[in-house]
Amino acid sequence: MKPITVLLVDDQTLIRDGLRALLGTYPDLVVVAEAQNGADAYEQVKIHRPQVVLMDIRMPLMGGVEATHLIKNDFPETAVLVLTTFDDDESILGAITHGAIGYLLKDIGGAKLADAIRDAARGSVILPGNIAAKITRHIGRPGKPEVTPSDFTRREQDIIRLLMQGKSNQDIANTLFLTIGTVKNYMSQIYSKAGVSDRANAVLYFRDMGF
Repeated sequence: MKPITVLLVDDQTLIRDGLRALLGTYPDLVVVAEAQNGADAYEQVKIHRPQVVLMDIRMPLMGGVEATHLIKNDFPETAVLVLTTFDDDESILGAITHGAIGYLLKDIGGAKLADAIRDAARGSVILPGNIAAKITRHIGRPGKPEVTPSDFTRREQDIIRLLMQGKSNQDIANTLFLTIGTVKNYMSQIYSKAGVSDRANAVLYFRDMGF
């Protein structure tokens, strides 16, 4: 199995060096490049097309939120996983609503960070409980009709439950004996009904709904 390729984005050289050394202890994770700000991160993604970007939030020239938006807009297959010291609501909401698949704080342990990178590469959403709670308090859907579980078909509900367990599209396809294309079509329908545009916001939406 090919290793997961990772781009490190942080304005502090010491942090990048530490992360590179840490991830170097895991054979299935390979750091392909580093960047010290969001603008540089975007350029490195263009060159290296990493599977996962480990993104800081506050950096000179361009911060992590804007960089996440640009990267996800032009390279949607790349997963952006935020790793920062800042847990203010504005930073969290900005990153998630612009496409970050997860939001972690720098006090996370090395093994858990490695697992989070693996999960991000698989398409699973990584939102610790305290981060998810902050987002849930703020996300609203003004102007959209209220949706209930009964608005989703039985098959869609099966997929939503697997989504809430952190399963990737491929995992869902394998579990329900569907093709990956069929799962993607179902996911698009589910997103449309829920009024969301990405996996992270879907998880928050359905968690709030009680799935």
